[in-house]
Amino acid sequence: MVTKEELIKELNGDIAYEFSAAIQYVQHAATLTGGEFQSINAELLVHVNEEIGHANVLSEQVAYLGGVPTMEVAERHTDSDSRKMLEQDLEGERIAIKRYRERIEQAQELKLYGLENALKQILADEEEHERDIMEALGM
Repeated sequence: MVTKEELIKELNGDIAYEFSAAIQYVQHAATLTGGEFQSINAELLVHVNEEIGHANVLSEQVAYLGGVPTMEVAERHTDSDSRKMLEQDLEGERIAIKRYRERIEQAQELKLYGLENALKQILADEEEHERDIMEALGM
């Protein structure tokens, strides 16, 4: 069973991932080339705003639990090849989906139902991001 302190640490890790996703999406949207990827550019900028919104929700939850929200940023990835950039974004979304599924279970263990609901909404957004990128990659 996870402790509240461990959960706060994990949530802060999630915040750092959200910050890095937003930064990565901004850079990728600006540098993607090729006609087949033009339709995803605007969607990536929507993702930016959603990722920042996730960081905000998570920060509020960390503060509610008695922690201090992080300002750290996780590792970012880029490439000169547009397909590889989108593959990096897809991998990031898949990591986020895995992390949020774990976090939902932890919230349930601690009977933090408000947090659980917030995490489920974030998870739904991340699954939508995964679908958007898969579609752009022709998957």
